[in-house]
Amino acid sequence: MTFKALVVEQSGEAEVSATVQQLTEDRLPSGNVTVAVEFSTVNYKDGLCLQPKNGLVREYPHVPGIDFAGTVETSDDLRYKPGDQVVLTGWRVGETHWGGLSQKARVNADWLVPLPDGLTTKQAMAIGTAGFAAVLAVVALEDHGLKPDRGEVLVTGAAGGVGSIATAILGNLGYEVAAVTGRPETEDYLKSLGASRIVARSDIDTVTKRPLESETWAGCVDAVGGEMLARVIGQMKYGGSVAAVGLAGGAKLPTSVIPFLLRGVNLLGIDSVMQPYENRLRAWQRIATDLPLKKLDAMTHSATLADVPTLATEILKGNIRGRVVVDVNH
Repeated sequence: MTFKALVVEQSGEAEVSATVQQLTEDRLPSGNVTVAVEFSTVNYKDGLCLQPKNGLVREYPHVPGIDFAGTVETSDDLRYKPGDQVVLTGWRVGETHWGGLSQKARVNADWLVPLPDGLTTKQAMAIGTAGFAAVLAVVALEDHGLKPDRGEVLVTGAAGGVGSIATAILGNLGYEVAAVTGRPETEDYLKSLGASRIVARSDIDTVTKRPLESETWAGCVDAVGGEMLARVIGQMKYGGSVAAVGLAGGAKLPTSVIPFLLRGVNLLGIDSVMQPYENRLRAWQRIATDLPLKKLDAMTHSATLADVPTLATEILKGNIRGRVVVDVNH
């Protein structure tokens, strides 16, 4: 039997193409669990994977998709049996290993997590890697002392996938959330998710040479990086923590040690790729209990495999709000 997948091929040294193709199971990579994928997503990394010389894809042809949710078809691992619903984020699936933008996936059982009670496979992907990273960030902030009574929590890149879910989770937990956006048209959307107020991006990413500014934020989920991250670090309250998730603004950090020495600021790196099983299970359980699921629809767009190339380009341009869920069977 054949199945559909979005296949990226290198058509020249500096060119790639992405098309929906019919494949057979013998084309799947190695692994001890085969999953009938129901939903995947389109993320920033997927957009990069569809670009030439992207530094992520090592071999072509390639199937992108950095996460998926579906039902186990076959398993050589006792932890999973046919019919079990599972979710996968990370482990470089969709980069060095074929990913979720396909009706079939074959992976290592260690990479999977049972779908938590109360979540559907579509909801799991409306959350996806972005939501998983957002929860890891919130957990890290709370592990370092953040509580709702400490003051405002800043969320940068708030209209994106990570930012939207971080805003919704923090708001649901009773935090005052200041959501940063450069797009005025998203203000009502962010307030509907739980933002207490909106901060213009231009107020945060303005370059300054001062290593310290007024103590403003009790905590921060930063989904941008670069100069914005450096500016936020200088605005943290004493002992405050920044959970840094993304690098859309670049990997350089033009700051000094002064905020860390004089204010005890904590910079917490959040890597959603190779998390131990216990961390992944804890995060997904927090998602199922702490994320207001009724707000998922407001941050979710539906798509098909054929839509992915266009949507991936728009994500790279910063033109997509919230999450894009791909129904691989349509």
